[in-house]
Amino acid sequence: MSRVRRPPPRRSGPPRPEPTRHPLRAATLLGRGKLPTAPVGAPDTWLDARASDGRFDPAALCRHRDWASLVPFIERAGADPAVALPKLAEYIALVLTWNRTVSNLISRSDEERIVSRHVAESLEPAGFLLASGAKRWIDLGSGAGFPALPLAIVGVGEQWLLVESRRPKTLFLRRVIQDLRLTNVRVAHSRLEELIARERGGESDTEAVRAGGFPFDAFTSRATMTLLPTLEMAAGSLKEGGHAFLWKGSGRVDEKASTSAWRKQWSDAGETQLGSGQIAICNFVLNR
Repeated sequence: MSRVRRPPPRRSGPPRPEPTRHPLRAATLLGRGKLPTAPVGAPDTWLDARASDGRFDPAALCRHRDWASLVPFIERAGADPAVALPKLAEYIALVLTWNRTVSNLISRSDEERIVSRHVAESLEPAGFLLASGAKRWIDLGSGAGFPALPLAIVGVGEQWLLVESRRPKTLFLRRVIQDLRLTNVRVAHSRLEELIARERGGESDTEAVRAGGFPFDAFTSRATMTLLPTLEMAAGSLKEGGHAFLWKGSGRVDEKASTSAWRKQWSDAGETQLGSGQIAICNFVLNR
């Protein structure tokens, strides 16, 4: 006797939000002129941050707590929030659109906290990075562009080379650079170790040359690689006295202690802890 398969019971839970409460949905509809401007005083969606002509309004962004929290970081970098915030918002709108329509850049669960997590963690240490005096920067495993693109938008560094091995993400980064007119940012579609090997063999990457060429003044990485291999690649990218700034979690103390091999080339120049308390930016100086 065959069993009758019954459909699984419906899961109870809170109702789904209206489509227009999702930042991507709101931004898309606004771009098509299908939504009215939301009332001032309730800035909790992308809807509230767009003017009638489709541009992001800095004043509306500043009324949103997540965007307002970025203002001190932007000012610490010597930038004007009224100029930087709309560019940052345009960048994030591109991230969300690409994430939903082309290929994965960040996890879906991170979309709602993209400003409070990804942008804030990129910009909070801007003053710390500026204190290095570095002009030419290289970023490892740029992915969706964090931390390099927010830092470039607020004026940290004169030249940036973003290194990304995955083609869809490389295409995305180039789209952002084009749309935001970031003329001081270049993207190399390659693994960094391959770029370094080609450079040592006398074959310079075109995009690296346009960013000023090897060696660079400073290196950033918000990737998940452990300390030693990251610093090995940084050493092949930087000039003597160059800085490697690594975004690290609570395991950084154990990573530093697990091996002393990195100390042959590097000095530990301290760290600054982010407001979340979970991430710190570790500064290492290359001694050769």
